[in-house]
Amino acid sequence: MTTLGRSGAPASSRQLPVVLRNPAFGAVWAAQVLTQAAARMFQVGVVWWLVSQAAGGDRGLASGALLAVSTLPPVVLVPLVARVIARCPHRSVLAGAAAVAGLVAAATATWTYAAQPPTAVIYGAALLLAGCQALFDPCLTTSVPELVEDADIEAATGFELATQSLAGLAGGLLGPLLVDAWDLAGIVAGCAGAYLAAAVLVAVTRFPRTLAGAAADVPGDAPGDVPPRRTLRQILGELPFIRQVLLCFAAANVFTTAVFVVMPLYTRSVLQGQGSTVAALEAALGVGTLLGSFTGGRLPGSPTTVGGTCLALMALALGMPGLAPGLAMALVSLVVAGWCVGVIGVRFVALFQRSVAAADKPGFFAVMQALLGATFPLSSLVFGMLGDHVEARWLCLVQGVGLAPVAVALFLLGRRGRAATEEGDAVSGATAPPSPQDTATEDICAAPASLEGAR
Repeated sequence: MTTLGRSGAPASSRQLPVVLRNPAFGAVWAAQVLTQAAARMFQVGVVWWLVSQAAGGDRGLASGALLAVSTLPPVVLVPLVARVIARCPHRSVLAGAAAVAGLVAAATATWTYAAQPPTAVIYGAALLLAGCQALFDPCLTTSVPELVEDADIEAATGFELATQSLAGLAGGLLGPLLVDAWDLAGIVAGCAGAYLAAAVLVAVTRFPRTLAGAAADVPGDAPGDVPPRRTLRQILGELPFIRQVLLCFAAANVFTTAVFVVMPLYTRSVLQGQGSTVAALEAALGVGTLLGSFTGGRLPGSPTTVGGTCLALMALALGMPGLAPGLAMALVSLVVAGWCVGVIGVRFVALFQRSVAAADKPGFFAVMQALLGATFPLSSLVFGMLGDHVEARWLCLVQGVGLAPVAVALFLLGRRGRAATEEGDAVSGATAPPSPQDTATEDICAAPASLEGAR
């Protein structure tokens, strides 16, 4: 007799990877790999093109400005992104965003093959591509419950976050190498192909568990009843603890995301390397993040404890190349830093998936992306300008020293959350049902470590 798992599927099928037992998710996941790899290849390749060829003495400011432009859309387009994701079919949004990005990249590639375009054109293309990615990423995160069974949400989240690692690995490797081999034209043409292939993948994939269909089956709801749409401020207002956690990570990103400015400058001024050196450093960061995405759920401790520990370890890792300059130290440090990023992402995003109401997820994940990305432009510009006046090894030390207080703040936030939960339980005597806000706080402070999902 065939044994059934918790979800009703045969036990043998539960042994398959999540992308194989959920083919629709596998196809969309592959599309995200393509889009994020293209975006990363464009960013890393163009930054290396600026640092090594085009920018001259202002290479720090030029590369920082490009990364700042690339990180503006996730911040300024939050209300628009939330409305589009909430009102439009997710498959159409994903396919449309990838297709528009492909057309932008193809047009830029055509211009680049004809003649080297002005730098302003490259900055404009970076802005448009980032805008498409700012719509694609939160839409896919919101779509995970439509693509997999409930028992697979955490495992699917891990795969989705691993996409960023794969993108960093593939894009980081190819970007600088394509610049050295085929100059700017090779990067842009590769991006166009990846985006258009992703659009086709999503367009031919059917979403088997749409939220609209699920909502129609909710007991007690009359057909056609639609819950009132809440504002972004209302969503975060009812989740104060989660809001504080997001602010901690936004502060951390001031120093962690600076690595994308510091790495090319460190390669050029300290290591005296070429595009292959930048590719190796990007690959080290991507491999570390990939490992963290798949191992994060197995670590003991609450998410705030694990997150604080990882931030402290990341501070040490980012500072070490400044204390002991060299390629080997830089590679090891970036693997460790990437692992910490992957662990934090899996633990917290999976928890947010279960803590936030389904109707609020489009707005919440758009706000999450905006909060975490709000410091990217500032970080890129500040570290880019510093890179024109300060040796890159000192920038590494600034990253480590700046990240340490944020790790302490996350530890203290977790302790205050646990104390508030215990005090609330004592006052109520466990007689009143907990509110969603209390449940979310308790989950973040004391959730078990088994977040890797069903196997």
